[in-house]
Amino acid sequence: MPAPHPVAYLNDALVPLKDARISPLDRGFLYADSVYEVVPVYDGRPFLLVEHCARLERSLAAIGMASPHDPAGWAQIFRSLVEANGGGDMYVYVQVSRGAEWGRNHAIPKDIAPTIFAFAAELPPEVTIADTTGIAAITSPESRWSRCDIKSTNLLANVLAKSHAADAGAVEAIYLAGGQLHEGSSSAILVVKASGIYAPAESAAILPSTSRALVLKLATAAGLSPRIGEVSEAQLRAADEIWMCSATRPIVPVVSLDGLAIGSGVPGPHWREVRARFDQYRRDIASLPPLAGRN
Repeated sequence: MPAPHPVAYLNDALVPLKDARISPLDRGFLYADSVYEVVPVYDGRPFLLVEHCARLERSLAAIGMASPHDPAGWAQIFRSLVEANGGGDMYVYVQVSRGAEWGRNHAIPKDIAPTIFAFAAELPPEVTIADTTGIAAITSPESRWSRCDIKSTNLLANVLAKSHAADAGAVEAIYLAGGQLHEGSSSAILVVKASGIYAPAESAAILPSTSRALVLKLATAAGLSPRIGEVSEAQLRAADEIWMCSATRPIVPVVSLDGLAIGSGVPGPHWREVRARFDQYRRDIASLPPLAGRN
């Protein structure tokens, strides 16, 4: 992964990342009592910022934390960090923990200040229509907790699944439970068959994905019919195309699953069309004048 940029944000201040310090008694460190968000930035401009801020506030509410900032405040933090690191293309990671208390207490304490930390880094290498050959994925049994709709820093199961995929020469692990598709270890998964695009319905079992929502919108405009509901393992394996969506890799074709080719084993025509639409959408957004809290 690319090295992080030198300037970070910690509790209302921009600081050198190498000098940032957080208490070892912070509940994010002790209990993963914290949530996070990742915001892509193109040409110095946070992308889908409204949607990412809304998801961050939803995650905070789900663990009983008041949001430390309103959407305009979050937008200012992201933009100040991007500017301090020179603008351009990058992503911003922000984490909000319940804070630090003097001791270790499982029960949620009252009246402690949250810890807010953010840093920026280069985006992964661009996946382009011209040069991508697609990626490999494996399937994995669901092993996470029952509230995957919260963007929690409790990611050990995801880390283990991702590492298992890497050991198998793949990029992503796709979770299956009871014969049904959930999502990837760090991504949303979409399945294309004939003229339909299939996605699991939002539930506690999957994270609401801002990238998935945009890709579904673009795919619908391209003529694919969205089918939101249960997606079976059999449908996944019989797909014409499988797409992986995330904030830092918005739409990537999966061309093999558990060592077997998906479709023809190369990025498919629907992916090429929707990826082109995504690139155009991103250019269109970049041409608009920026407003506080808007993309």
